[in-house]
Amino acid sequence: MLYVGDLMSTGLFTLKKTDSLRAARSLMQLARIRHIPIVDAKGDFQGLLTHRDILSATISRFADVDEAVQNEIDAGIPVGEIMRTDVVRVHPDTLLRDAAELLLHHKYGCLPVTEGDRLVGIVTEADFLKLTISLLDAVEHP
Repeated sequence: MLYVGDLMSTGLFTLKKTDSLRAARSLMQLARIRHIPIVDAKGDFQGLLTHRDILSATISRFADVDEAVQNEIDAGIPVGEIMRTDVVRVHPDTLLRDAAELLLHHKYGCLPVTEGDRLVGIVTEADFLKLTISLLDAVEHP
């Protein structure tokens, strides 16, 4: 049996509720990620910020706002105002198949992994794609 703890990523990029939308946007671009868990000072999970959340909070390009103005606006918006708090979480001992079904049936892009309230990892669609490629390689080239 495979468990979430076998596949999850643990080297996480996180932010605090008080960090700015500008910081979140920069982190996503630099780290090439689409999900940022929000934690408190103890590392307890508080919420999740997704690339889609950032796009929703961004002024449309059709509004003719230049990048400098958008950056200034983003600097004044704490991620705590736009993060999602109604996030489904899983435990490292959750069966990987169960986590895959959650992602598929609810169209989630990731699942934060917690032990109690403490964030210990994240499992994403990309993690499952990597696993699928490894399994396909094993089947095709035994």
